[in-house]
Amino acid sequence: MPHPVGRWQRSVGLAVAVGVLAGLATLALHTALHHGAALLVGRFADLGGPEVWHFRIQVLFFPAIGGLASGVVVQLIARLPPGHGTNQVVRAFHHQDGVMSLPNPAVKATAAVGVISCGGSAGPEGPAAALGAAIGSSLGRLFRVTPRDRRALLLAGCAAGIGAIFNCPLGGALFAVSILYRGPEFEGSALVSAFVASAVGYATYMSFEGFGQHMLAGASELHFASAAELPVFVALGLACGATSILYSVSVRRVEGVFARARRMPIWLRPALGGLLTGGLACMLPQVMDGQYAMIQNALDGSLFHDPSRSWAVWAVLLALIVVAKCLATAFTVGSGGAGGVLGPSLFIGGAVGACLGALLETLWPGQGPELMRRELIPVGMAGVLSATMRTPLAAIVMVMEMTGSFGLIVPLMVVTITAYVVGSRFGLIEEQLGSAADSPAHAGDAVVNVLERLPVGAVMQGIWPAVANRSTPLARLVASLPVGEVPTVAVVEGPELVGLISFAELRHLVDRSELPSVVIADDLMTRDFEVLEPELSLYEALDLFERTGMEAIPVVESRAERHFLGMLTRAGVRHVVFEHVRRMRDRLLQEHAGLAAIDEQTQLVHLLSGMPSTQAGEVYRVPVDEELDGRSLRELDFRARRGGVVLAIQTQEHHLISPPDPGRPLAKGEFLLVLGATPPPPPRDA
Repeated sequence: MPHPVGRWQRSVGLAVAVGVLAGLATLALHTALHHGAALLVGRFADLGGPEVWHFRIQVLFFPAIGGLASGVVVQLIARLPPGHGTNQVVRAFHHQDGVMSLPNPAVKATAAVGVISCGGSAGPEGPAAALGAAIGSSLGRLFRVTPRDRRALLLAGCAAGIGAIFNCPLGGALFAVSILYRGPEFEGSALVSAFVASAVGYATYMSFEGFGQHMLAGASELHFASAAELPVFVALGLACGATSILYSVSVRRVEGVFARARRMPIWLRPALGGLLTGGLACMLPQVMDGQYAMIQNALDGSLFHDPSRSWAVWAVLLALIVVAKCLATAFTVGSGGAGGVLGPSLFIGGAVGACLGALLETLWPGQGPELMRRELIPVGMAGVLSATMRTPLAAIVMVMEMTGSFGLIVPLMVVTITAYVVGSRFGLIEEQLGSAADSPAHAGDAVVNVLERLPVGAVMQGIWPAVANRSTPLARLVASLPVGEVPTVAVVEGPELVGLISFAELRHLVDRSELPSVVIADDLMTRDFEVLEPELSLYEALDLFERTGMEAIPVVESRAERHFLGMLTRAGVRHVVFEHVRRMRDRLLQEHAGLAAIDEQTQLVHLLSGMPSTQAGEVYRVPVDEELDGRSLRELDFRARRGGVVLAIQTQEHHLISPPDPGRPLAKGEFLLVLGATPPPPPRDA
């Protein structure tokens, strides 16, 4: 258990290690994909060009072959469940204590290379995120960190994978800490680890690929120039939001159809999905583009050089490509094929922006500047990403970093928020929760925050009643034990703690009439034991209680010298927790008076649960009026005069005093909770 400074050093050190490993893993994934796509589908189709409606047998069947290979490797051999990488990361954070097995994402990432290289419509970014997250989780388990720290490392690995493959270190970190929730909320506990790992992962990756590169060449020269362009970007935001709905619904509908196809083996379904993708690719080969070649050509204008096609034709064609890409991704990923949905989101958004630019040129020829038409492409990428992933802020930063379009901050803000408002209800990440309050990972945050703030030294028992020297005879040791069970005896030599004797080892000796005089404390003590330092938090101490099973752990000044300071007991920590919960309850009732009725009913149920059934009857609330004000239950002789049993006194602050204090004067505004067969009559003056 490290010192607080050492704890930060360990957290940052592990984040650095996660960043390096995730950066190298992403580099291997990207390199394999780059060469695989060139060797396979890239030989038979111009994925970034203007060619359409050209049938090739290789284009038809290659995605099916990639899907079949994915199904055999992932579902048949490895027997892994279908699902894209970001969904798995979110599920592991919320429901699996941050545990994510490394072999599973590694197998899926390898299969994704085959699927995308064969023309499947999927992205490598989701597998890269899952692979990085699994690396972070595995390092956390290797170094036996707490579940809270393991979740942080899980997100750190996700950030490193996204930051590396998209060339966006800041965007990768923001994406990882905001992908968990449907609302615009960040996972603050993982922010430091995510930033460190994403920066290191990006630096590791770019050290091999070369710094200064962007996903789209030429986007860095774009800049927002006029407020008159804002209505166009609002329209783009609406279009991106509507497209994200089409994209999300398509993926989920196809997933549902394949899930109901129980007669078809699960490993064969990706082959059928690939065949359907190949059929679309024979009409529009751009749907197989996994490296944004068509988006780049649209940005620099080379896509539109064919003089035989008007802007109206291009507007229709790009709209068809958008729809076909949504369907192709649904067929590829929804059927169970390995791959992610993050990359296709960017492609679809860029195509929506290019389509809107062509439409504007069709409706108002020559009226819109060419610079604005180009701006619509990277901004559209952020719009669809914002809505499908429900990460508006991360989408802004990611697109600015990956394209270098820092001058487009204003239209990026307008489009991402508009698209998010329109389409976020249909987001693609099913495992996302509404907010941190809904996550099992945050179920005990109110208590955990207190335990993290309080140091061991503030709660430990400084004067420990059971302390002995090494030479203390057994008889004197047993005789000196205080009344009541003391879980541990501390054995010291001067100020130094040298051993522990558990009460279990002495229990069988306590009742003996004669004890051997030759046995001393040194013979009974344990020399191998865990200790705490006063600067550590109670949260870390609880982890040690869990691992050791001890009821009391000694507190020493430092691990090197082990000067004994006292003991921290489970009971002491439990008392702190209960007191905090009680104070929180009191503040809650003060802040929200309407909850007092629920609290009163809950206390009443607990009160009655221990009563025998023979005392059954109705419980009545008797107000303390002028006749009862200032008089005690003893003075009133309430039971003899009224025939009811006073179970509790409810104060004006809605606290229940149970059992009631018979000598306490009652006050106006209080109530008596009375158990009786009939309602008590009004009080009569004595």
